[in-house]
Amino acid sequence: MPTIYKILPVSLWADAQRSGVFRGAAIDLTDGYIHFSTAEQAAETAAKHFGGQHDLVLLHVDADALGNALKWEPSRGGALFPHLYAALDLKHVRRADPLPLDGNGRHVFPDLR
Repeated sequence: MPTIYKILPVSLWADAQRSGVFRGAAIDLTDGYIHFSTAEQAAETAAKHFGGQHDLVLLHVDADALGNALKWEPSRGGALFPHLYAALDLKHVRRADPLPLDGNGRHVFPDLR
């Protein structure tokens, strides 16, 4: 079962947990889909879009469970990124990890294997 990843503020994660679904962050709502990353893309996504931000969560999501609403589309440098054209039902979230910063201001990721 492949896993994809979503980085989001703790406050949005708390809202999603109350409702049982994640409808997206502001950028997701603007673009019309929820942005995800693969294990290989997650650190660059964090640096590019969340640099220096505290209070983040990394969601581990079962890609297969998302069905046809998940599309793989070209983005940064032509790489294929997973985009979800639906709300994320939290039953597909395998786990949520804090995404702290190290002493150099870089996010510290858990093992993404």
